[in-house]
Amino acid sequence: MATVRQNKIEGVIQEELSMFFQRNAREICLGSMVSVTIVRVTSDLSLARVFISVFAGPSKEEVLESIVLNSSKIRGEIGKRLKSMRKIPELIFKIDDSLDYAEKIDELLKKG
Repeated sequence: MATVRQNKIEGVIQEELSMFFQRNAREICLGSMVSVTIVRVTSDLSLARVFISVFAGPSKEEVLESIVLNSSKIRGEIGKRLKSMRKIPELIFKIDDSLDYAEKIDELLKKG
């Protein structure tokens, strides 16, 4: 169970990443719209798993690859914005496929 501090840090990182992806959509997100759906930080605050949804543009895998290649730049930018944090967690990006999963279940329910 996440602590109050972890929840606050997750929220701040999610907000900063969302703004970063909006500002840098053309170069880092290859022109697609990227939404940060969930951020989960480990209890020692060393690692953050970031789940993203990709809309419009190139395939999700291409966009994810571009984001992963630029993850050190992204982490540096987030670090500049969050000066109050001593250490910025390492960012691990993953595609959030919960919407696809929900659609698939919805289709199966409509068929049956």
